[in-house]
Amino acid sequence: MKLKSVEFAGAIGRPGQDPPGTLPQVAFAGRSNVGKSSLINRLLERHRKQIARVSASPGKTQEINFYQIRAELDGRDDDFFLVDLPGYGYARAPQAVRDSWRPLIEGYLRRSDELLGVVQLIDARHDPTPDDLKMIEFLGTIEMPALIVLTKMDKLRTAEREKRVQAATEQLGIEPEQVVGFSAVTGEGREALMQSIEHLLTGD
Repeated sequence: MKLKSVEFAGAIGRPGQDPPGTLPQVAFAGRSNVGKSSLINRLLERHRKQIARVSASPGKTQEINFYQIRAELDGRDDDFFLVDLPGYGYARAPQAVRDSWRPLIEGYLRRSDELLGVVQLIDARHDPTPDDLKMIEFLGTIEMPALIVLTKMDKLRTAEREKRVQAATEQLGIEPEQVVGFSAVTGEGREALMQSIEHLLTGD
């Protein structure tokens, strides 16, 4: 998949609100401090002009943001939405804000007919949190295809990486090919993640 253009398309901030269009969608989910914005910017090669907002205050993003991507797929140009879900599980966020995340996120995941799959991010340095496990369980109940991406791989020693990937597959009960290690710093895992997204979009 070759990227042609990227632009912010709009956002939704309340349950039941319609997305800014009916393009195919791939959503990114994870805890508020998992490095999701950094990953998205690296994935889209937005090094100088970032498109996903990287915040020093985890949990600040409270909307579902849609980025319209034009890419070359199977020899032709196609558009799709990369969907950035609000980071969940940030304990210092106001209770009212935390209470609003679940219906917003779950409502979108349940009712979006154009959603093809979810990229679920987990910090490679730690075991999946209870919130991570709840999200993955929810994706299973609605039969939503999911890919697990372990972020911040550059912070692990070489000897630790294989152990963390193996631990994640065992804890989540998934196959090793469902896990991608990623580093927004070095770009490790970018090509593997791009290929997985292309498979979702093309149905191959």
